[in-house]
Amino acid sequence: MVGQRLVSSLLSRCLYASHRTINPLMRQERKVGLATRISQRFITLSAIEDPVTPPVQVNYTKLLINGQFVDAASGKIFPTLDPRTGEVIAHVAEGDAVDIGRAVKAARKAFDEGPWPKMTAYERSRILFKFADLIDEHNDELAALESWDNGKPFEQSAKEEVPLLSRIIRYYAGWADKIHGLIVPGDGAHHVQVLREPIGVAGQIIPWNFPLVMFAWKVGPALACGNSVVLKSAEQTPLTALYAAKLLHEAGLPDGVLNVVSGFGPTAGSALASHMEVDKIAFTGSTGTGKIIQELAAKSNLKSVTLELGGKSPFIVMDDADVDQAVELAHSALFHNQGQCCCAGSRTFVHERVYDEFVEKAKARALKRVVGDPFKQGVEQGPQIDEAQFSKILGYITSGIDSGATLVAGGARAGNNGFYIQPTVFSDVKDEMIIAQEEIFGPVQTILKFKDLNEVIQRANASSYGLAAGVFTNNLNTANTLMRALRVGTVWINCYNIFDAAIPFGGYKMSGIGREKGLDSLNSYLQVKAVVTPLNCPSWL
Repeated sequence: MVGQRLVSSLLSRCLYASHRTINPLMRQERKVGLATRISQRFITLSAIEDPVTPPVQVNYTKLLINGQFVDAASGKIFPTLDPRTGEVIAHVAEGDAVDIGRAVKAARKAFDEGPWPKMTAYERSRILFKFADLIDEHNDELAALESWDNGKPFEQSAKEEVPLLSRIIRYYAGWADKIHGLIVPGDGAHHVQVLREPIGVAGQIIPWNFPLVMFAWKVGPALACGNSVVLKSAEQTPLTALYAAKLLHEAGLPDGVLNVVSGFGPTAGSALASHMEVDKIAFTGSTGTGKIIQELAAKSNLKSVTLELGGKSPFIVMDDADVDQAVELAHSALFHNQGQCCCAGSRTFVHERVYDEFVEKAKARALKRVVGDPFKQGVEQGPQIDEAQFSKILGYITSGIDSGATLVAGGARAGNNGFYIQPTVFSDVKDEMIIAQEEIFGPVQTILKFKDLNEVIQRANASSYGLAAGVFTNNLNTANTLMRALRVGTVWINCYNIFDAAIPFGGYKMSGIGREKGLDSLNSYLQVKAVVTPLNCPSWL
């Protein structure tokens, strides 16, 4: 039955939002023969036609303002959809500029008058540690909500992302009572202190691809430093931020310190970025939206800005690499989270000596990737987030075919329902092709050939992005050369997607400003103040 459905899918319609054309796979079939190509492109499906009932209930759908769940001022609601089916999971309060104003007012009062910034750093750390304990206790509920709202495999949510949420909160809980200033020597008889103070009200806008992890990256350091927060969740995935915020209040967070507003970018997001009482804005998302955020911040009160934006990360496989290991790592670097990762290794550069072998094995690995309902055990890839992203990815696949790249695996939707896409692999990709330049944000691997080290350095850096890179080699000199030459914020050598709490993450060029995680993230939520006092008859200077 699965095979019959696949053949039917390959011959049937393909949804497009902005590209009215025939199925891209069918276009290629005309050149090479339908039966042969279909037999080569079977992928492993896991009964995606019959979705599993998620083991969780939706309990929180209102805005969280000043410690209370409240309706939007307008009374509006919007649906959040199940990517497996496109059906409504729940209706959520739709916040707008008025609600952002209410949330900022609560956060401002909590910072200026409330106990949080005046609380001892040790007490703040105790609340954050308690929050981490509650995350651990509610691991499966959080994971189920995340997978239901986002489409990522439940095993990924439960075993990787919710534990990472807890780990990052513990990391910043540990920092809370270790943030301190300095006493510095002056040139004269003065006592000079350098204080590190909380910045105030932090506005935070998180994306839909890793809602809980991004919640931790943003909220953890802001609260550890003593700030208050207004967080806008992505309209595609509003559910887990509300659940996590509820747990944080159960841990003892005072009212008004964390406010969560669900809503849309042009209304709630822009209002937050331009609000005069917000002292800092942190955003993770597309480069285009990041530019708008920075402009709004500049035109309002010139608030501090942190941006973690898009990428087109090179994954470089040298000729001395173990090809089997390189194929598996490159596969994970690209296809993890349905390819919906800002640092996905989406330009796979392979040395010409091992290129053909790599392409064949990359194709075989893609064909074995298990696509299906994210709540089924063993599933590696769920649906894309929504119809818009689904259609955008299929449009990029069409572009790849039209530009002359060789489609060696995938190339179409998987199944008949929901927003599933076959794991797709292109070979013979050239730098000037759109699929090699633009961020696809989907399960599409592009494999490019190179001859030598200098060539791949130049080509890898010839991008407006600079978020991350992967290097696969057994030669230490080659690794050292590449790690210094690549103009990116993170270089993973013989590994990929390592996101430990202490490792700073951010990009060069149009991949962003500032860093998430680690000590660097703390610094972005602190102000530096110099205090100078005269000394009369000091015993020493």
